[in-house]
Amino acid sequence: MMMYLLVIVAFIFSLWAQFRVKGTFKKWSKVATSNGMTGYEAARHMLDTNGLSDVPIEPVRGSLSDHYDPIHRVVRLSEPVYYESSISAISVACHEVGHAIQHKVHYPMLTLRHRMFPVVNFASGVAPFMLMAGFIFGYLNLVGLGIIFFSAAVAFQLVTLPVEFNASNRARQVMVEQGYIRNEEERGVAKVLNAAALTYVAAALVSLLELLRLITVFLGNRD
Repeated sequence: MMMYLLVIVAFIFSLWAQFRVKGTFKKWSKVATSNGMTGYEAARHMLDTNGLSDVPIEPVRGSLSDHYDPIHRVVRLSEPVYYESSISAISVACHEVGHAIQHKVHYPMLTLRHRMFPVVNFASGVAPFMLMAGFIFGYLNLVGLGIIFFSAAVAFQLVTLPVEFNASNRARQVMVEQGYIRNEEERGVAKVLNAAALTYVAAALVSLLELLRLITVFLGNRD
């Protein structure tokens, strides 16, 4: 019973984290940067000064759809981030460039995440069906296999945490050193990046607790 309660609390925490990141982004998107740099300009400058002038930046539709594509080596920024000159815009833009820099320097945790992705992509797709079928028909071996596959997805989310925090740290350091922001603007940058990081923490926590719940149920059924 306690495990179910923890999973529910973690899920609520996850919803709150998503609400917070949207609210924080909206709040600081209304605060213009002192130097007037747009998200695109900040990202372009950060890429160029780190030897990544060959990495393009593309605008994409949607809100908070920003990401770095390691396969095609391109930074994709949502239109509000790409075109606007706000604290939120340059924070998110520089964070994504942080991933591009990680890729260039072969940051170990990013490399590990890339290697895990094909396996995790398959495992996360079949795990729910294995677990459902195993519990419905009482095939404990199938449940156990489903738990192993689900564990791979949880491990992927845990590996993602240091990758995201490291990208944010790289972004903040460059933004201050290169003068993208003034000292008084660093607080807003920290708010935006920390809110975004919280969503990854919440997702990892939900998955980890769900894994522990499944293991508890599995072991209980074996006894």
